[in-house]
Amino acid sequence: MKECKNTAVDTSEKSGTYFLMCERNWIYFLLIGVAGCFGAYTYLLRGNVFCNAQTGNVVLLGMAAGSGKWMEALYYLIPISAYVAGAFVSELLPGPVKHRLPMRWDTLLIAVEMAAVLGLGFIPDSAPVQISQIIINFVASMQYNTFRQAEGVPVATTFATNHIRQIGVGLAKEVMHFRSKDKSHRGKLGRHFCMLMFFLVGAVVGTFFCNIFSGKAIWVTLIPLTVIFAALLHADLTTEKEMTDKKPAGH
Repeated sequence: MKECKNTAVDTSEKSGTYFLMCERNWIYFLLIGVAGCFGAYTYLLRGNVFCNAQTGNVVLLGMAAGSGKWMEALYYLIPISAYVAGAFVSELLPGPVKHRLPMRWDTLLIAVEMAAVLGLGFIPDSAPVQISQIIINFVASMQYNTFRQAEGVPVATTFATNHIRQIGVGLAKEVMHFRSKDKSHRGKLGRHFCMLMFFLVGAVVGTFFCNIFSGKAIWVTLIPLTVIFAALLHADLTTEKEMTDKKPAGH
């Protein structure tokens, strides 16, 4: 994890650019760890599906339509619509929130996510799995659309596919620049590697607690989410109080 540590140190003092608290590397590492927990939770306990992204649901919708199973096809529009709604809401709210509340949308989103997680833990194991799935569809979409760049590097906080691809790209550049002094690609490579590792750790932790506490295991994600919320709220009220008009990179 040495590379993760070194990557996380790339702050404003080193780059000459000030990054908002909601853009800091460690925030993104914790967020994708939470997403790893979500993945374990929904797969093990809520219908053997991954709700952090929608590729699978689109494929299943197409398969159902292709087989003439129209009611089943319509069913898959529900989680897809929840994901669309999450992106829709997270795109509309940042402006009104920063003008009416003493915090950024990013901070409020984490509070909403914490409330959703708290509610998920109270859902009985016997309840329809679709309830939990739709909630996580909605929350994951908002998180994915809100947290876009970690200290200048575009990253995803809800799934690992792009990080795996970027690791492959980074390794190819390592080969191409093996005899060169240009090692600028290593920072980005290390960032994506760290994101992948935190996602994996989140899945491991989520699996461990799901096997012990069943549905209430989702509450373990409240620990990193509380840390993130405290850091973002503190920045909103103190160090970044006069920066409400500064948008996070990628928006």
